[in-house]
Amino acid sequence: MKRKTIGIILGLSLVFFSSFSFGQDLLIKNSTILTVTKGIIPKGDILIIKGIIKQIGENIKAPKGVKIIDASGKYVIPGIIDSHTHIALTGTNESAEAITAEVKMRDVLNAEDHSIYTAITGGVTMVHTMHGSGNPIGGENVVIKTKWGKTSEEMIVHSAYRTLKFALGENPKRSNSPTVGTPRYPQSRMGVNAIIRREFLKAKNYMEQWDRYLKAKKSKKTTKNLILPRKDLRMEQLADMLRGKMVARCHSYRADETLEFINLSKEFGFKIACFEHASEAFKIARELAEEKIGISVFLDNWAYKVEASEGIAYSAAYCTKKGVLVSINSDSNERIRRLFNDAAKAMKYGGLSEEEALKLITINPAIQLGVDKIVGSLEVGKHGDIAIFNEHPLSAYTLCEKTIIEGEVYFDRAQYLKEREEMEKKKKEEAKKKEKKGGTR
Repeated sequence: MKRKTIGIILGLSLVFFSSFSFGQDLLIKNSTILTVTKGIIPKGDILIIKGIIKQIGENIKAPKGVKIIDASGKYVIPGIIDSHTHIALTGTNESAEAITAEVKMRDVLNAEDHSIYTAITGGVTMVHTMHGSGNPIGGENVVIKTKWGKTSEEMIVHSAYRTLKFALGENPKRSNSPTVGTPRYPQSRMGVNAIIRREFLKAKNYMEQWDRYLKAKKSKKTTKNLILPRKDLRMEQLADMLRGKMVARCHSYRADETLEFINLSKEFGFKIACFEHASEAFKIARELAEEKIGISVFLDNWAYKVEASEGIAYSAAYCTKKGVLVSINSDSNERIRRLFNDAAKAMKYGGLSEEEALKLITINPAIQLGVDKIVGSLEVGKHGDIAIFNEHPLSAYTLCEKTIIEGEVYFDRAQYLKEREEMEKKKKEEAKKKEKKGGTR
């Protein structure tokens, strides 16, 4: 399909879906409900009122005025969550300097990025969209819901953890692009580790300076020479890390570097929520489990560069069985539409159960992002974020038919196909008119 045609279809869909009111009331009936945390309901209903799940069970009657979706023969799961992606952004890396903790991805959110629409066609309702891996310390990431047709601000999930991006290895030392921009420090693995330690030492001193000032300001003994310290946006971010107001998300491949970063976190007392990619995580699964650090990984994608050469498809399942909190991510605006396929592979490569496999793309990433109280499973009191599939979501033949966020239908495959058919019909009619007009000259 041509780019212009795709744009027209997406434009029509944006207008259609943005017409829904916020927090729609909805009753989904007669589906097989895979709750993820509360078992399976073979022929169940889900009632959503004002965007929140109010009731789950059988034979639920619709209150007056509530829209009903008959999902007979369909499968319903919690909305899929992608814990590592870069969609909906107008920029990813701030490459001019090595340390850029002060930049914020929420400042460059792009609500018109077509990748958001791609995501909802695959049942994805929430993503953690991140700074890139070109810096040892990058910027602050942001969690959004894929509310196609809404504004950037309406997409932001304010209750999620504040996360700061770190990166180790080939990318921040520019192994793959040594000629990009002005040469900068660091250019080695030891340099990456050293510069992160250096910045945290600066942040520690910065905190102490402010603590002394605030303590003196509160003291009854006033001092004429008391000077307000200079505010540093970069140090403010790292100070928040040290105060426990932010958590680290660290791009890492090799086991040795991953352990080095864990040692840094112990040295300075900051929290690591998750390692990204972590191709060699299976080598240090015990250490990760002991430290309660999660991993966000590809299922069967490795060896695309040297430091990813020792990855294995069994890592996600192996680490899960060893007690590591594992999620599967896309890191892609294309793979994002088929995360359910990747989750299913963990049953083949490692023998996870259906429920364990589904957790890799639902409740596990929700826990990693600090939003498991509102999403990640189908439970009363959680947001009505739901994906409806025509077959079991772990089947190789399944398709996402509807994606619902807070009770609003943001993607309807039948509606999409109808719009496309009407548009193609209109194009043919216009082409015939032009041809007929040209023949009369």
